[in-house]
Amino acid sequence: MVQTRHLSADMGTHAMSSVPPIHPVASPENAKSIAPSVAFWCGLKVPESLDISEEIPHVNNAEYVRWIDRTAELATDAVGLTREMLLAAQRMWFVARHEIDYRGECFVGDDLLIATWISGFTRTTAVRRTVVLRHADEKRILDASTRWAYVNLETRKPTRMEQDILDRFPAVTPEDTAK
Repeated sequence: MVQTRHLSADMGTHAMSSVPPIHPVASPENAKSIAPSVAFWCGLKVPESLDISEEIPHVNNAEYVRWIDRTAELATDAVGLTREMLLAAQRMWFVARHEIDYRGECFVGDDLLIATWISGFTRTTAVRRTVVLRHADEKRILDASTRWAYVNLETRKPTRMEQDILDRFPAVTPEDTAK
């Protein structure tokens, strides 16, 4: 699901050139207070290799977008919809819209937890929520909502998701929607 068309070329390539070192992890003990039970969890230690400003030494907003994209890719892989499978079917997910509420800063060396889940579908899109927390103090760093369009690569237009695609993603229960 990694589609980074929205990152502009003038942001530099050093920090954007490698895949973020995000990896799947087990749900934390306090998971229910953070995200729905169907959330996919990842961990990330903010790497020293990031291009960080000396004047304001926190992680750049563009990096958060990369983390959201990479976490979505890992979550989609986990349900069996790998990039290779999607390409073979001439389908792919493209970001239609990112909404990000920045709630705190994070810094090189911080251990982060990232949770993501699908909160809703239309015929051609899925809305994926993402939360990033700093593990040490449980500070919520960001809340994001991303609308992903399911695109037919031959026509380059959004296309209806097959039932098999919908069935692969865990359903959010009504009690989970408040998170």
